[in-house]
Amino acid sequence: MKIENIDFKGKKVLIRVDFNVPLDGNYNITDDTRIRAAVPTIKHVLENGGAAILMSHLGRPEKKLKPDGTMDKERFTMRHVAGHLPNVLNTVVKFAEETVGEETEKIVATLQPGEVLLLENTRFYKGEKKADEEFAKQLAKLGDIYINDAFGSAHREHASVATVAKYFTPENRTFGFLMESEVTNANRVMNNPERPVTAITGGAKVI
Repeated sequence: MKIENIDFKGKKVLIRVDFNVPLDGNYNITDDTRIRAAVPTIKHVLENGGAAILMSHLGRPEKKLKPDGTMDKERFTMRHVAGHLPNVLNTVVKFAEETVGEETEKIVATLQPGEVLLLENTRFYKGEKKADEEFAKQLAKLGDIYINDAFGSAHREHASVATVAKYFTPENRTFGFLMESEVTNANRVMNNPERPVTAITGGAKVI
């Protein structure tokens, strides 16, 4: 089902985005390209009567622990993104202190059409990278429709990327405009390129 063919009116839409953005020493975002790339999909949902529930990871909190061995939630919290999102979306953004659980479900229950909720870092939960079924079920409970628009994470078999999709029927799951654009461009370059072709490869971790 393409995103344009889904009726979002009155629906709560769980969107996997890639907000794994670089931060400076004071936790300020130094490049919000990935956030802006997700805006068309988020706005489409809002403008068509839906509420957007955004989930993402930020960094590698499970790898970069504090000296005492605990997770550095101050460094890797999605709150750093929550403070910037209103400037990009031009709307109020609510924040859930927990990715899943009773308190988050209460916030979701009160979410109205046109509103945005950002969940805490999915990687604060061991079940995320393990593609845990129970964690995915808890995520799926939050939305009526699931959209994957996290192109930068689409290759990962994680709970919020792959497993969660299994709990939505085909007519209630789709991919966003960013994902569609990247796949279309990749197909064009691989299968029908304008010649001559020059390929330049490279990359860098953003955090």
